[in-house]
Amino acid sequence: MLSLNWAGFVAAALFAAQVAGAQTPLEFEVASIKAAPSRGLGARGSCHGVDSVYSAEDQLHSDIPALGRCRITDARLSHLIGIAYGVTMQVLDTGSDWIQRGDLRFDVEAKAENPAAATKQQLLTMLQNLLVERFQMKFHYVTKEEPGFALVVAKNGPKLEPSKSDEAKVAFLGPNGEELPKPISRAIVLKARKCSMSTLKDLIEFAGNVGQGVDKTGLSGVYDFTLKWNEVEGPSIGTALKEQLGLQLRAEKVQVARFVLDSARKPGSN
Repeated sequence: MLSLNWAGFVAAALFAAQVAGAQTPLEFEVASIKAAPSRGLGARGSCHGVDSVYSAEDQLHSDIPALGRCRITDARLSHLIGIAYGVTMQVLDTGSDWIQRGDLRFDVEAKAENPAAATKQQLLTMLQNLLVERFQMKFHYVTKEEPGFALVVAKNGPKLEPSKSDEAKVAFLGPNGEELPKPISRAIVLKARKCSMSTLKDLIEFAGNVGQGVDKTGLSGVYDFTLKWNEVEGPSIGTALKEQLGLQLRAEKVQVARFVLDSARKPGSN
Protein backbone atom coordinates (compact mmCIF):
# COMPACT_ATOMS: atom_id res chain seq x y z
CA MET A 1 0.00 0.00 0.00
CA LEU A 2 1.26 3.48 -0.81
CA SER A 3 1.99 5.76 2.09
CA LEU A 4 0.15 9.08 2.26
CA ASN A 5 3.32 10.89 1.19
CA TRP A 6 3.79 8.72 -1.88
CA ALA A 7 0.09 8.93 -2.73
CA GLY A 8 0.34 12.72 -2.61
CA PHE A 9 3.45 12.63 -4.81
CA VAL A 10 1.72 10.46 -7.42
CA ALA A 11 -1.36 12.70 -7.41
CA ALA A 12 0.82 15.78 -7.84
CA ALA A 13 2.70 14.14 -10.69
CA LEU A 14 -0.52 13.24 -12.48
CA PHE A 15 -1.80 16.81 -12.02
CA ALA A 16 1.46 18.24 -13.36
CA ALA A 17 1.19 15.98 -16.42
CA GLN A 18 -2.34 17.19 -17.04
CA VAL A 19 -1.23 20.83 -16.74
CA ALA A 20 1.67 20.20 -19.10
CA GLY A 21 -0.72 18.66 -21.60
CA ALA A 22 -3.03 21.64 -21.29
CA GLN A 23 -0.13 23.98 -22.03
CA THR A 24 0.72 22.40 -25.38
CA PRO A 25 1.47 25.31 -27.71
CA LEU A 26 -1.45 26.38 -29.86
CA GLU A 27 -0.89 25.32 -33.46
CA PHE A 28 -2.70 25.66 -36.77
CA GLU A 29 -4.17 22.55 -38.33
CA VAL A 30 -2.52 23.50 -41.64
CA ALA A 31 -0.18 26.38 -42.43
CA SER A 32 2.12 27.47 -45.24
CA ILE A 33 4.74 30.19 -45.56
CA LYS A 34 5.97 30.78 -49.09
CA ALA A 35 8.18 33.37 -50.75
CA ALA A 36 5.86 35.97 -52.27
CA PRO A 37 6.03 37.10 -55.90
CA SER A 38 6.76 40.78 -56.28
CA ARG A 39 3.40 42.60 -56.29
CA GLY A 40 4.41 46.03 -55.04
CA LEU A 41 1.28 46.31 -52.93
CA GLY A 42 2.88 46.28 -49.49
CA ALA A 43 2.16 43.97 -46.58
CA ARG A 44 -1.50 43.36 -45.84
CA GLY A 45 -3.64 40.77 -44.12
CA SER A 46 -4.93 39.69 -40.73
CA CYS A 47 -6.28 36.84 -38.61
CA HIS A 48 -10.06 36.39 -38.48
CA GLY A 49 -11.18 35.10 -35.09
CA VAL A 50 -14.69 34.40 -33.90
CA ASP A 51 -14.51 37.66 -31.91
CA SER A 52 -12.98 39.82 -34.67
CA VAL A 53 -14.88 42.98 -35.54
CA TYR A 54 -14.89 44.38 -39.08
CA SER A 55 -16.52 47.60 -40.18
CA ALA A 56 -19.14 47.67 -42.89
CA GLU A 57 -16.53 49.14 -45.24
CA ASP A 58 -14.04 46.37 -44.40
CA GLN A 59 -16.65 43.76 -45.22
CA LEU A 60 -16.98 45.14 -48.75
CA HIS A 61 -13.41 44.09 -49.50
CA SER A 62 -12.43 40.55 -50.42
CA ASP A 63 -9.16 40.47 -48.45
CA ILE A 64 -10.74 39.54 -45.09
CA PRO A 65 -9.64 35.97 -44.30
CA ALA A 66 -12.29 33.30 -43.82
CA LEU A 67 -13.28 32.61 -40.21
CA GLY A 68 -10.59 30.82 -38.21
CA ARG A 69 -7.84 31.64 -40.66
CA CYS A 70 -4.84 33.95 -41.05
CA ARG A 71 -3.97 35.25 -44.49
CA ILE A 72 -1.08 37.69 -44.93
CA THR A 73 0.54 38.69 -48.23
CA ASP A 74 3.67 40.56 -49.35
CA ALA A 75 5.07 40.63 -45.81
CA ARG A 76 8.66 40.80 -44.67
CA LEU A 77 9.43 38.86 -41.51
CA SER A 78 9.30 42.17 -39.64
CA HIS A 79 5.71 42.68 -40.81
CA LEU A 80 4.76 39.16 -39.70
CA ILE A 81 6.28 39.81 -36.27
CA GLY A 82 4.37 43.08 -36.08
CA ILE A 83 1.05 41.37 -36.79
CA ALA A 84 1.65 38.34 -34.57
CA TYR A 85 3.10 40.12 -31.54
CA GLY A 86 1.46 43.54 -31.87
CA VAL A 87 4.86 45.20 -32.33
CA THR A 88 5.34 48.42 -34.30
CA MET A 89 8.34 48.74 -36.60
CA GLN A 90 9.60 51.61 -34.45
CA VAL A 91 10.28 49.27 -31.49
CA LEU A 92 11.47 46.23 -33.46
CA ASP A 93 15.24 45.66 -33.44
CA THR A 94 16.55 43.13 -35.97
CA GLY A 95 19.89 41.97 -37.25
CA SER A 96 20.06 40.85 -40.91
CA ASP A 97 18.80 43.28 -43.55
CA TRP A 98 16.42 40.76 -45.14
CA ILE A 99 14.24 40.74 -42.01
CA GLN A 100 13.21 44.40 -42.05
CA ARG A 101 14.39 45.63 -45.45
CA GLY A 102 14.97 44.29 -48.95
CA ASP A 103 12.80 42.37 -51.38
CA LEU A 104 12.28 39.05 -49.55
CA ARG A 105 8.58 38.86 -48.68
CA PHE A 106 6.24 36.05 -47.73
CA ASP A 107 2.66 34.89 -48.14
CA VAL A 108 1.11 33.13 -45.14
CA GLU A 109 -2.01 30.93 -45.27
CA ALA A 110 -3.08 29.15 -42.08
CA LYS A 111 -6.22 27.54 -40.65
CA ALA A 112 -7.15 26.62 -37.09
CA GLU A 113 -8.31 23.09 -36.30
CA ASN A 114 -11.71 24.45 -35.24
CA PRO A 115 -12.24 27.65 -37.26
CA ALA A 116 -15.64 28.39 -35.74
CA ALA A 117 -14.25 28.54 -32.19
CA ALA A 118 -10.79 30.14 -32.47
CA THR A 119 -10.52 33.67 -31.09
CA LYS A 120 -8.36 36.33 -32.69
CA GLN A 121 -5.83 36.13 -29.85
CA GLN A 122 -5.63 32.34 -30.18
CA LEU A 123 -4.95 32.74 -33.90
CA LEU A 124 -2.25 35.33 -33.20
CA THR A 125 -0.67 32.97 -30.66
CA MET A 126 -0.71 30.22 -33.29
CA LEU A 127 0.93 32.65 -35.71
CA GLN A 128 3.62 33.45 -33.13
CA ASN A 129 4.38 29.74 -32.68
CA LEU A 130 4.43 29.24 -36.44
CA LEU A 131 6.99 32.02 -36.92
CA VAL A 132 9.20 30.66 -34.14
CA GLU A 133 9.09 27.19 -35.73
CA ARG A 134 9.50 28.06 -39.41
CA PHE A 135 12.00 30.92 -39.02
CA GLN A 136 13.74 29.40 -35.96
CA MET A 137 13.32 32.74 -34.25
CA LYS A 138 14.99 33.63 -30.98
CA PHE A 139 14.09 36.93 -29.35
CA HIS A 140 13.74 38.82 -26.10
CA TYR A 141 12.18 42.02 -24.81
CA VAL A 142 14.05 44.91 -23.23
CA THR A 143 12.57 48.02 -21.63
CA LYS A 144 14.60 51.22 -21.47
CA GLU A 145 14.15 54.96 -21.21
CA GLU A 146 14.44 56.82 -24.50
CA PRO A 147 13.88 60.38 -25.76
CA GLY A 148 10.29 60.72 -26.93
CA PHE A 149 7.24 62.91 -26.53
CA ALA A 150 4.12 63.51 -24.49
CA LEU A 151 0.93 64.44 -26.34
CA VAL A 152 -0.69 67.23 -24.31
CA VAL A 153 -3.40 69.86 -24.71
CA ALA A 154 -2.05 73.21 -25.97
CA LYS A 155 -2.31 76.39 -23.90
CA ASN A 156 -5.54 77.63 -25.49
CA GLY A 157 -7.31 74.28 -25.24
CA PRO A 158 -8.24 71.56 -27.75
CA LYS A 159 -9.85 72.27 -31.13
CA LEU A 160 -11.67 68.97 -31.34
CA GLU A 161 -15.31 68.14 -31.96
CA PRO A 162 -16.79 64.92 -30.52
CA SER A 163 -17.21 62.28 -33.21
CA LYS A 164 -20.50 61.83 -35.01
CA SER A 165 -19.24 58.87 -37.04
CA ASP A 166 -20.72 55.39 -36.78
CA GLU A 167 -17.43 53.52 -37.07
CA ALA A 168 -13.80 54.12 -36.17
CA LYS A 169 -11.42 54.57 -39.08
CA VAL A 170 -8.05 56.17 -39.74
CA ALA A 171 -6.39 56.54 -43.13
CA PHE A 172 -3.53 58.38 -44.78
CA LEU A 173 -4.53 60.13 -47.99
CA GLY A 174 -2.55 60.48 -51.20
CA PRO A 175 -2.33 63.61 -53.40
CA ASN A 176 -5.63 62.76 -55.13
CA GLY A 177 -7.46 61.89 -51.94
CA GLU A 178 -6.90 58.15 -52.34
CA GLU A 179 -6.46 56.08 -49.17
CA LEU A 180 -2.97 54.74 -48.48
CA PRO A 181 -1.79 52.10 -45.96
CA LYS A 182 1.03 54.46 -44.99
CA PRO A 183 2.38 57.88 -46.02
CA ILE A 184 4.41 57.80 -49.23
CA SER A 185 5.34 61.46 -49.60
CA ARG A 186 6.56 64.30 -47.43
CA ALA A 187 3.11 65.91 -47.51
CA ILE A 188 1.04 63.87 -45.07
CA VAL A 189 -2.72 63.96 -44.67
CA LEU A 190 -4.29 61.94 -41.87
CA LYS A 191 -8.06 61.51 -41.86
CA ALA A 192 -9.50 60.10 -38.64
CA ARG A 193 -12.99 59.14 -37.60
CA LYS A 194 -14.01 58.17 -34.06
CA CYS A 195 -10.37 58.43 -33.03
CA SER A 196 -9.15 58.41 -29.43
CA MET A 197 -6.13 60.37 -28.22
CA SER A 198 -4.33 57.08 -27.55
CA THR A 199 -4.82 56.10 -31.20
CA LEU A 200 -3.62 59.54 -32.33
CA LYS A 201 -0.52 59.09 -30.19
CA ASP A 202 0.15 55.74 -31.92
CA LEU A 203 -0.30 57.34 -35.35
CA ILE A 204 2.15 60.12 -34.45
CA GLU A 205 4.68 57.46 -33.42
CA PHE A 206 4.13 55.68 -36.75
CA ALA A 207 4.30 58.66 -39.11
CA GLY A 208 5.78 61.56 -37.20
CA ASN A 209 9.44 60.55 -36.80
CA VAL A 210 9.42 61.89 -33.25
CA GLY A 211 10.05 58.69 -31.29
CA GLN A 212 7.75 56.90 -28.88
CA GLY A 213 5.20 58.79 -26.84
CA VAL A 214 2.61 58.85 -24.09
CA ASP A 215 -0.87 60.35 -24.13
CA LYS A 216 -1.17 63.02 -21.42
CA THR A 217 -4.06 64.99 -22.91
CA GLY A 218 -6.56 63.76 -20.34
CA LEU A 219 -9.14 63.64 -23.15
CA SER A 220 -11.17 60.46 -22.95
CA GLY A 221 -13.51 61.00 -25.89
CA VAL A 222 -13.31 60.06 -29.58
CA TYR A 223 -13.11 62.65 -32.34
CA ASP A 224 -13.33 63.25 -36.10
CA PHE A 225 -10.55 65.33 -37.65
CA THR A 226 -8.16 65.77 -40.56
CA LEU A 227 -4.52 66.59 -39.80
CA LYS A 228 -2.11 67.87 -42.49
CA TRP A 229 1.63 68.45 -42.19
CA ASN A 230 4.83 68.60 -44.24
CA GLU A 231 8.18 68.40 -42.47
CA VAL A 232 10.04 69.94 -45.45
CA GLU A 233 7.77 72.76 -46.61
CA GLY A 234 5.76 73.17 -43.40
CA PRO A 235 3.88 73.07 -41.23
CA SER A 236 5.76 70.57 -39.06
CA ILE A 237 3.72 67.94 -37.25
CA GLY A 238 4.12 69.88 -33.99
CA THR A 239 2.84 73.10 -35.55
CA ALA A 240 0.01 71.28 -37.33
CA LEU A 241 -1.16 69.64 -34.11
CA LYS A 242 -1.18 72.96 -32.29
CA GLU A 243 -2.86 75.02 -35.02
CA GLN A 244 -5.33 72.42 -36.31
CA LEU A 245 -6.20 70.34 -33.22
CA GLY A 246 -5.14 72.45 -30.24
CA LEU A 247 -2.68 69.79 -29.12
CA GLN A 248 1.04 69.90 -28.49
CA LEU A 249 4.08 67.63 -28.50
CA ARG A 250 6.28 68.04 -25.44
CA ALA A 251 9.75 66.48 -25.43
CA GLU A 252 9.87 63.84 -22.73
CA LYS A 253 11.78 60.67 -21.88
CA VAL A 254 9.53 57.61 -21.99
CA GLN A 255 9.81 53.93 -21.13
CA VAL A 256 9.99 51.92 -24.37
CA ALA A 257 9.54 48.14 -24.56
CA ARG A 258 11.63 46.85 -27.48
CA PHE A 259 11.26 43.52 -29.28
CA VAL A 260 14.83 42.36 -29.97
CA LEU A 261 15.16 39.62 -32.58
CA ASP A 262 18.38 37.78 -31.71
CA SER A 263 18.36 35.43 -34.70
CA ALA A 264 16.18 34.04 -37.47
CA ARG A 265 16.62 31.86 -40.57
CA LYS A 266 14.93 31.96 -43.92
CA PRO A 267 12.32 29.18 -44.03
CA GLY A 268 12.55 26.22 -46.38
CA SER A 269 9.78 25.26 -48.78
CA ASN A 270 6.58 23.92 -47.23
